[in-house]
Amino acid sequence: MRYLASHGLLVLLLAPPAIGAWAQGVRDLTRPADARDTVVSESQALDLTLTLTDAARRTLQTWVRTAGTLDPSRSVLTALIDGPQAGLVEIGQRVRAFPPESISSIYQARITEIIPREGGVMVRARLGSVGREDSRHYLMEILAERGWFLSVPNEAIIEEENRKVVYFQMHPGHFVPLEIHTGLRGELYTEITDGLAEGDQVVTFGSFFIDAEYKLNSSEQTAMGDAHRNH
Repeated sequence: MRYLASHGLLVLLLAPPAIGAWAQGVRDLTRPADARDTVVSESQALDLTLTLTDAARRTLQTWVRTAGTLDPSRSVLTALIDGPQAGLVEIGQRVRAFPPESISSIYQARITEIIPREGGVMVRARLGSVGREDSRHYLMEILAERGWFLSVPNEAIIEEENRKVVYFQMHPGHFVPLEIHTGLRGELYTEITDGLAEGDQVVTFGSFFIDAEYKLNSSEQTAMGDAHRNH
């Protein structure tokens, strides 16, 4: 079963078919041998608005953020971009721009010119409409497409010391922690390089509750085991 939050309502969907033997092998390697699952009832899922998301191939996007200056015609922004981010900028990329004194005034633009300079580039972006008469400086966010990657939402990943964990749904309502390895982090999604297979379902919203429940249950069972051995 899959839980999805939509417009304040919780929709229950059937989970996709079981994943193949290769994917199961990946999970067996990444799951601790003594891992116990955490069970979440449908009523708890409703209370938490628990959301599951598939690990899937998606286009990762990042924002290149900089400051630009508006020309006298109030139609072209010019900005300098240094360092590695300079290599992410291309002609035709979409830009969001807004003056610091009025962040609700968002303007759409496109990169029209890129001029190499020492240590980076100078870019020019043409606004879709005339900018504010009383604003000369703008904050710019340039949308860079980074390519297609196996990924999960950023919210699904819990960072613990030197490792990263997601909660994978073994069966409807049953979750276990999986250690994953990640690559590129986008604005919404993070690349998964190891630990998950395409189609695996992980907890997105509600992951911290699942994590707390899992650790509490594990601590209780460990304590019970120690007490049993001491008798």
